[in-house]
Amino acid sequence: MSKKKNKTDSGLMTLIKAGVFILAVLIMAYVLSEFVLERVWVTNHSMESTLNPDDCVMIDKISYRFRDPERFDIIVFRKKGSGEELVKRVIGLPFETVQIKDGKFFIDGSEIEDIEGLDAPEEAGLAENPVELGVGEYFVVGDNRSESIDSRYEQVGNVTSTRIIGRMFMRVFPFNKIKFF
Repeated sequence: MSKKKNKTDSGLMTLIKAGVFILAVLIMAYVLSEFVLERVWVTNHSMESTLNPDDCVMIDKISYRFRDPERFDIIVFRKKGSGEELVKRVIGLPFETVQIKDGKFFIDGSEIEDIEGLDAPEEAGLAENPVELGVGEYFVVGDNRSESIDSRYEQVGNVTSTRIIGRMFMRVFPFNKIKFF
């Protein structure tokens, strides 16, 4: 009779251990997805040819807790008013003045080198006149400058740090285009 009791006890302990393990895995998955990493699907053409519609990217949600976004980082943020997630490239940083003249970006009156291979912005939009960025504000544009609704337009405007979800660091789909950024 004692052998039967030991088998029942060991079976119960196995179930308890498995339950604790599954619970720990679920908690870690939640913490990772909520605070560290997130998968985002690109839904429009604004970042072509760097990213295409239906590309899946991974964003790092933790690095901006320790450092600020840098010029040319690709970020994911929430569009004001709608909460829609957008993917764009940082051009202007807090306390800078951004202007677009003759298809070129100017920061504090000096032209900056744009990313090689990207089209010049044809429309300056709001940046036709100098745009002053305040505390925690960023000026962002899409890589497909003719198709992107970005900080040049009122629908997006300057992006505040509170709307930034994270920094894109990797394309994970399609599999033949996996790439770290």
